[in-house]
Amino acid sequence: MSHKNVAQAYASMGVESEVLSASPHRLIALLFDCADRKMRAAGLHMQAGRTARKAEEISRTLDIVNNGLLAALDKERGGDMAEQLASIYDYVATRLMQANARNDIEALEEARVLLSDIGSAWREIAPGAGQDSHGRQE
Repeated sequence: MSHKNVAQAYASMGVESEVLSASPHRLIALLFDCADRKMRAAGLHMQAGRTARKAEEISRTLDIVNNGLLAALDKERGGDMAEQLASIYDYVATRLMQANARNDIEALEEARVLLSDIGSAWREIAPGAGQDSHGRQE
């Protein structure tokens, strides 16, 4: 195994270990972090003309938004906040699809900033302060 493969395996184990031991609050923060990395990478691929790689990163971001952040919302317990987040996540998904289809860096950046702002606010919420905005008790 090469040094690069060892480093990748170690990094993967570190992320896996962090995910397995993370609180529900931390898991959502990790989703925001990963989405940001994917969108930044998509932007770089877009600017370099690497269409397939751009599409791959945007697809992974859409998966995080739809099957991670949006799916984690508990609209019953999260109330209006969960509904508002669902609307924003739907809008972000639309902008990501537009960015992909049109090679629109502005749409990609808008989606990134929206998720980044929500992620920043999420990190400021103290774990254990009751119920998170995704409707789960911490």
